[in-house]
Amino acid sequence: MEHPLVFDEPDAALERLRTLCLGFPEAVEVLAWGRPTFRAGKKIFITAGSSMDRPHSIVFKPDPEERRALVQDSRFFVPPYFGPAGWLAIDFGAPDTDWVELAELVETSYRQVALKRQLRELDAGRPARAQDGSE
Repeated sequence: MEHPLVFDEPDAALERLRTLCLGFPEAVEVLAWGRPTFRAGKKIFITAGSSMDRPHSIVFKPDPEERRALVQDSRFFVPPYFGPAGWLAIDFGAPDTDWVELAELVETSYRQVALKRQLRELDAGRPARAQDGSE
């Protein structure tokens, strides 16, 4: 069964997220379940679109210590399927989206799944795209 696509291209908010996610060492985009997923090698660190009802959201893997504080913030929610494994989600794409905060969440998620060599490359200050996903 093929999943329906969550996003219609072009999508400016998705493009900004894409630019942000693909700035990490060895990051790739793979379409899965009708959604763009961003992976550090084979491991997902971001899924765009937690559900058909919330396409402009990211599903991310928070630092376990930070998760406790994030769930107290009403902007964050437990996404279907990923939630039981500790993942959270937040909406993006609205005019008031805090892209600096989003970039921090994306990096934390990347760090949760990346291989040691990918983290070394990231920490070595590899020239990367803008942290906030802007050009």
